[in-house]
Amino acid sequence: MSVITITKENFKSEVLDSDKPVLIDFWASWCGPCRMMAPVIDAVAEELNDVKVGKINIDEESELASAFKIMSIPTIMLVNRGEVVNGVVGVRPKSDILALLNE
Repeated sequence: MSVITITKENFKSEVLDSDKPVLIDFWASWCGPCRMMAPVIDAVAEELNDVKVGKINIDEESELASAFKIMSIPTIMLVNRGEVVNGVVGVRPKSDILALLNE
């Protein structure tokens, strides 16, 4: 499954109403560590079919970044049934991202 772009317009349908857990990558184009995480997030999205993977650009979607209290990027959060159930901040290997799903 490919990575989806999450905006305030599609947030409800893609995240809150999702029948699958949603792994969200909060990022910005100017963020070097975020660019390092991009291939990891893409690989996770391609590998998993039972989890939706999305990205939120904090510069374009500041309301969503504020709602999730994002203080540092990259921040990866797992949302299930509208609730944040797990998350990490900073560059992480793919194994750490996959481990989020199993905790």
